Amino acid sequence: MREVTLEHPAREKWGEGLVSVAQGEPVVIEARLESVHEGILVTGTAETEYTGICGRCLIDVAETLQVEIQELFAYPGEETSDFEVQDDHVDLETLVRDAIVLSLPFQPVCQPDCPGLDPVTGERLAESAAEEQREPLDSRWAALQDFTPDEDSAK
Repeated sequence: MREVTLEHPAREKWGEGLVSVAQGEPVVIEARLESVHEGILVTGTAETEYTGICGRCLIDVAETLQVEIQELFAYPGEETSDFEVQDDHVDLETLVRDAIVLSLPFQPVCQPDCPGLDPVTGERLAESAAEEQREPLDSRWAALQDFTPDEDSAK
C-alpha cells in the first residue's frame, strides 16, 4: 500500500456547461494505492476549483469542488477493463477528469436563494430588492397588486 498526494494542473478545460474547470487549474489528488490480486485499487479524493456563471442571475461563480474516487486498475490480461496497469503505472487523469466533470453542478447558483433577474428590466433582483416595487406592466392587473387574502378564508 502507498499513499500519495499529487498536485497537477488540468491539461485542458473540463466541462462544457455554465461552469467548468479551466485549463491549468490545479487539481490536488490524495490517494491510497493498494495492491490486490486483480490489480491496483485506487481510493481517494480529488479537489479543484470550477468557475463559470450563475444559472439565475448570470454573475461570475467560483467554487471549490471535492470528489471521491475509487477504481480498480486491472493487470493486463485476457479480460478487457476500463482502466489497466501500464508498465507498473496507473494513469489517474481519465478517472479524475470523469469524476470531476460528472460532479459539476448542472444549474450553478451564486447563493442558494438567488432570486435571479427581473423579467421586465433584466436587473438582478438581489440588488433591486430594497427598491420600491414598480407598477405592474399591464394596468389590468393593478387591482390585484393590493389584494390580500382574508384570514377567515385561510382556515
